[in-house]
Amino acid sequence: MKDIKWTLKGGMVLGPAPFFIAGVVNVTPDSFYDGGDHADTECGLDHALLLAKQGAHILDIGGESTRPYADKVSEADELERVIPVIEGLIDAHISSVVSIDTYKAGVAAKALDAGAVILNDVSAFAFDPELLDVIAQYKPGYVLMHSLGKPKSMQNEPKYDDVVDDIIAFFEEKLESLDKAGLPRDRVVLDPGIGFGKLLEHNLAILRGIDRFKALGQPIFMGLSNKSIWQGLLGLDVNERGNATQAATAVLAMKGVPIHRVHDVEFARQTLTIVNEIA
Repeated sequence: MKDIKWTLKGGMVLGPAPFFIAGVVNVTPDSFYDGGDHADTECGLDHALLLAKQGAHILDIGGESTRPYADKVSEADELERVIPVIEGLIDAHISSVVSIDTYKAGVAAKALDAGAVILNDVSAFAFDPELLDVIAQYKPGYVLMHSLGKPKSMQNEPKYDDVVDDIIAFFEEKLESLDKAGLPRDRVVLDPGIGFGKLLEHNLAILRGIDRFKALGQPIFMGLSNKSIWQGLLGLDVNERGNATQAATAVLAMKGVPIHRVHDVEFARQTLTIVNEIA
């Protein structure tokens, strides 16, 4: 595994390191895996601090579920969920950096003001017309993700000509828009969006063809932790997918994927350390 660097808001540089782990902190009542477990400020902050202790380089804080068919949350409610957690993490002076998982311009701006340095955007700045202006102004580390529509409808019969070709073309178009907005390429990583407007065959095709995304020249950010792909492939319920997640994480790391968004930071750290030592 080769060392990589990722430039974040304010010119902060994450790395160099062979891999980065983004720990998932869902401050929500309805996320698919741990909805409700960390839904209030105290529980969300405690969970984030635990993930930091376990080795998360990034703490990805989200206040609205983006699972299939999830309902939209108001900006006020989302802010009430995420800002106190971000402020608590900054006050704790941890070594992990903070990411805000949102597609709303108002939430992104306030979270970046509060201390977040990464914006993880499932919408590729398509749901809120003002978000690209926020990206241009703050120049955060930016996760550019592919989704076929909004969470409420993205799983309604998704279709592709060739899923990898289609996503590569999508990324090329979006990267050009980011270039025009003035976001340096060293701020951008690419998430093909496993489970976001994809059926099982689409998800598997993306994972098999992950090497093809390297031609875009940006690091890959992968979020497949405990997702329904493992139910479709192996028949596993949501609390039975840990081993499948680790196996896939190891294979993708060996294929050169350096950034992994996970629920179980401790096991991911073990998996990625092993791959780094023996691959």
